[in-house]
Amino acid sequence: MSVSTVAADQSVCAPLPVLGRDVTVPLVTGGEVTYAALDYAASAPALQRVWDDVAAYAPYYGSVHRGAGYLSQLSTDLFENARRTVAEFLDCRAGDQVVFTRSTTDSLNLLAAALPDDCQVFVFETEHHASLLPWCDARVTYLDAPRSHREAVTTLERALADREPYGPALVCVTGASNVTGELWPVRELAAAAHAHGARIVLDAAQLAPHHPVSVRDLDVDWVAFSGHKLYAPFGSGVLAGRSDWLREAEPYLAGGGASRKVSRRTDGGVDVEWHDSAARHEAGSPNVIGAYSIASACKALTEAGFDTLVAREQHLVEKVRAGLAEVPQVRVLSLFGDDAPRVGVISFVVDGWNSSHFAAALSAEYGIGVRDGLFCAHPLVRTLLGSDPQTQGECGAPEAAPGEKSLNAIRVSFGAGTPDEHVERFVRAVRELVTDGAKWNYRTEDGRCVPDTSA
Repeated sequence: MSVSTVAADQSVCAPLPVLGRDVTVPLVTGGEVTYAALDYAASAPALQRVWDDVAAYAPYYGSVHRGAGYLSQLSTDLFENARRTVAEFLDCRAGDQVVFTRSTTDSLNLLAAALPDDCQVFVFETEHHASLLPWCDARVTYLDAPRSHREAVTTLERALADREPYGPALVCVTGASNVTGELWPVRELAAAAHAHGARIVLDAAQLAPHHPVSVRDLDVDWVAFSGHKLYAPFGSGVLAGRSDWLREAEPYLAGGGASRKVSRRTDGGVDVEWHDSAARHEAGSPNVIGAYSIASACKALTEAGFDTLVAREQHLVEKVRAGLAEVPQVRVLSLFGDDAPRVGVISFVVDGWNSSHFAAALSAEYGIGVRDGLFCAHPLVRTLLGSDPQTQGECGAPEAAPGEKSLNAIRVSFGAGTPDEHVERFVRAVRELVTDGAKWNYRTEDGRCVPDTSA
């Protein structure tokens, strides 16, 4: 679909209602403006539909799974129905499990704890830390950043072919980069993994909010994502996929809910029989509201139609990219090139600007919220910036004053709730800041660039 066609469809494709869409924020230069939330890749605003569903359930809040009362039974049904809704959203296979977790990070750490002995893990350096770091107890091969889809597949094939001994193996890959927004060739990587006897887990934190994710079609073994990027509140996530490794592993947490039967032995010890269902890794009182909110978001996105959502988002992507291309001082970061398909996540640097300073000016002078730093993907951003691997940097802004060189970038991200005006204001603000400079003075405070209000 061309940009002009998508633009013509905007009258029938409005942004989905989200919380905070009418919030106003003060400007350091005076007055107030409606806040432009353009940091969806970190946390997307909750859909109004999700919030309304949670509010409707709240009076019926009750314990789950073993309560005899009406509210407990209702909450149990709601919790387990949420599991089925997520399984349908992900197009899971028969026999797959859906485990509710706290986040993508929690999901991947759970899977890491369930790896068979002597499992080898293969992960590209381009991953978010949530999928780069959990494998410390396994033998890990870190793969260099590829510069094309073909190179990604051949790099993985070569690494898998060279592995010794030939035992269990797991490949971990992102669906869409949290830095560049570029889509990865998940189906082809899954085929390569399976051809060499390995399994694959998909980090869909940045993919699931923007594109349909089918476990069956992509042929991945597991998928992980977070509720707070899927237009649900903080504190909930999902690990879905094959049950055997999860069923055979020790429970992620030991406690009530994970245990089927506990008895004392004659020697005074305790024998435990653990569940072999998803409950095995959901010890303690579950986050019912979190699970319900994820299910609500899954329903809302499905009903809105991903074809429509993707088309509208691509309209916004092209609008931002075209605007940034008109500013010579801006360099957009990319692994796979300008023509690579991507979601609404774009990172860039501006010649002559400290990225923290630029982001602070966008917020203070234009009411635009973006992210600056290394985006918890340090190796990838360093590779894209061409910096030395030993150069210091942080997930947030480094301690560099306005105008000083810094190892960080700026990220603008958006999605189903973003109106055209927000990205248009962003493009205009970038152009004005580069052309005219900031209207205010800034200083570094506690590692962040902030407006200097001391004058």
